[in-house]
Amino acid sequence: MGMIGNGGRRGEARPAPKAGMSDETYDRERSERLLRMLRELARRLMALDAEGRLLDEAAPLQRALGDVRSELFRYEVRHTFDTRETAEHRRIVGEASQGWTPDADHDSDEEDGWPPEGR
Repeated sequence: MGMIGNGGRRGEARPAPKAGMSDETYDRERSERLLRMLRELARRLMALDAEGRLLDEAAPLQRALGDVRSELFRYEVRHTFDTRETAEHRRIVGEASQGWTPDADHDSDEEDGWPPEGR
């Protein structure tokens, strides 16, 4: 039995997600695991198709597709996840790229103190 589904055998448990993996990030190890899941599913589909049993295994395939779909969704969301630090950097860059110039701050009521008064 591989990582995808239960190979059509009822009563066998699927492996639990690896402990210690954060739901906030998607590291290299987890990416490689997803790639293995996708490749295993592809091999399984090709083998069942070659045997003429593709539709005979509908229920186990639905489970396997659901597992892969869930993990693929997590990858998409977590792969594009911004940490607080990254979000702050994006905000700063976004504000800076709006074209601020020293002359653009005409509405300020404050004096900048230069040149000093009385000189």
